[in-house]
Amino acid sequence: MNRVARVGLIFISVVIFCYAGIGHILGKTPDDKAYKSLTVFGEVLQKIQQDYVDEPNMRTVTAGSLHGLLESLDTQSSYLTPREYDEFKKKTQNSGTGESGITLSKRFGYVIVISVLPDSAGVKAGIHSGDIFESIAGFTTRDMSVGQAMNLLTGQPGSGVKVAVIRRGKATPDEIDVVREKLVPAKMVVQKADPDTLVLRLISLDSGRADEVRTRLLEAEKQNVHNLILDLRECGRGQVSEAIAISKLLVPSGTLATLKGQTVSTQTFSAEPKQLVWKNPISVLIDATTSGAAEVLASSIVSNHRGDVVGERTFGLASEQKLITLDDGAALILTTANYYNPSGKSIIEEGVAPTEVVHATPEDDSDADDSATAPKKDAPQGPRPLSPEDPIYRKALDMLKTPQKKAA
Repeated sequence: MNRVARVGLIFISVVIFCYAGIGHILGKTPDDKAYKSLTVFGEVLQKIQQDYVDEPNMRTVTAGSLHGLLESLDTQSSYLTPREYDEFKKKTQNSGTGESGITLSKRFGYVIVISVLPDSAGVKAGIHSGDIFESIAGFTTRDMSVGQAMNLLTGQPGSGVKVAVIRRGKATPDEIDVVREKLVPAKMVVQKADPDTLVLRLISLDSGRADEVRTRLLEAEKQNVHNLILDLRECGRGQVSEAIAISKLLVPSGTLATLKGQTVSTQTFSAEPKQLVWKNPISVLIDATTSGAAEVLASSIVSNHRGDVVGERTFGLASEQKLITLDDGAALILTTANYYNPSGKSIIEEGVAPTEVVHATPEDDSDADDSATAPKKDAPQGPRPLSPEDPIYRKALDMLKTPQKKAA
């Protein structure tokens, strides 16, 4: 290690030790665990510099430690180096940036696909829910945060990025080229299962979606439609504010959700009787591809016993992130609050459990050790056709019809 780098490392370590020591002596915090952690961090840096087999690149070592620090918190928190954050800003500020349409998280140590927007670059490349990305653009996802992965998947429309995809039953990953495209806003799919049952498939919960739902529900009332199926499968994008607004159209009373965090004022979202539009029976379709804002909507229905929720447990991704810039040009994407169901359970930890469990595909005993919240590898892509071959949809429809049969 050259003299300048050595002096810089020693200086950083001294600052850490002094900061920790002075803070502890002055008693600026009742909890000295943070200071102890800082001294350990400084000691580890010194040992690496002194005893590692080769001369280490301390910038790489420090960046790696910060990536690990953020990833140890939760799957959505990320550290972006100054270079990565500069790329991130350029991409997010450019309205013409191309995307993949893929919603990501981490499981089994790798980046995985939760859901894919219909007609997006991801669908056209053959990516589907449950795929595990072993690498993106040649970089292993073992050492990659979700923020970094999303950064790599965005870029100029028409440009490509190579992903290595691990799939069930294959010994080697598939090499797939994803050609980035500018995303087209996903439209709500509106269909009739029969003259008495309206089906609304929400691909995303973008701004204005609640107003669309309200319009469709009022139209259905005028047409004497008595049953509603709300399909939230593959819904992994959108705003929780839209989920809450839709919940208020469907739930007459009670708590819809609560947002809580260490530095975030607790917010409780409640039903508002004046905003109620639909009083008739409801069935909600969910599975492990349902995540984020859609989970808040599904949770409000099931927790208030407003209707049947059919399918499989959702992924568990309902939280809020904040972008925090650092003095050296780097940035943190930090989870600052989680959404809780009316019973006080964290959605990010529990997901949303259906009232009626129905599996989209037969269970495979070989996957018994997999996470219960992992998306199925063979999950279909895009909007599912409403047909008797869809077991979750078929069960929901049967359950809506059962009360009418009993009344007869």
